[in-house]
Amino acid sequence: MRYLHTMLRVRDLDAAVHFFVHQLGLVETRRREHAAGRFTLVFLAAPDDVDGPEVELTYNWDQADPYDTGRFFGHLAFEVSDIYATCTRLLEAGVTLHRPPRDGRMAFVKSPDGHSVELLQRGEALAPALPFSELPNIGSW
Repeated sequence: MRYLHTMLRVRDLDAAVHFFVHQLGLVETRRREHAAGRFTLVFLAAPDDVDGPEVELTYNWDQADPYDTGRFFGHLAFEVSDIYATCTRLLEAGVTLHRPPRDGRMAFVKSPDGHSVELLQRGEALAPALPFSELPNIGSW
């Protein structure tokens, strides 16, 4: 058995791709348009692991209302080489840090559709550093 992907329904495909690719840093591995079913699938992978598990964005063309956030979905998690550099890049791109990496180990952000994304420092936690050590939590994650 091999883990393949996690599927996320998105309401605005362009906004979702912008967040996951241009802000978070994933790469698009393939895209499938299904005109008969009126949906598009976009598969994304971590740049250092394009053959590993993927995130599948499912865009239903006729979905007008936001999707309910189910309690069954917790979060996506990605390991990063430098939590502070990653969070600085995300802040500069306009992404809210819902849980800043005050501990040098873990942070949470959200996609435009409200999917929680956990960022974890590879290896040992980094030493606490400003401004992250003093930033408050914002909302939920």
